[in-house]
Amino acid sequence: MGLAAVSRLRPLAQDPDIPPSYYVWYVQRVRGTYTVVVGDRGRLVVPAEVRERAGLVEGTTLVLLETPSGIVMMTRRQLRDRVRDELSGLDLVGDLLAERRAAATAEDVA
Repeated sequence: MGLAAVSRLRPLAQDPDIPPSYYVWYVQRVRGTYTVVVGDRGRLVVPAEVRERAGLVEGTTLVLLETPSGIVMMTRRQLRDRVRDELSGLDLVGDLLAERRAAATAEDVA
């Protein structure tokens, strides 16, 4: 983000002593943060602006993922892409075969 973008954020500041780096951090890390309230029967209302950007319509299934650092809500496609990214480069089948072969060898020796 350039200084022009940071300077547009300056009027939002209550304290002129806050460094511009704070605004850069805010825009990059917090700008997409929304507060929602759990309603009756556990319902959440997703803000309209978020629904529009994410293409969420009535009936869209969302996945609630509980992580060590907090709760994440995403679409099935986003979850699929996240799992694929986390598993990329791993040879799960090769690891399983090696493990089974080692167990079979240990059984043969015993």
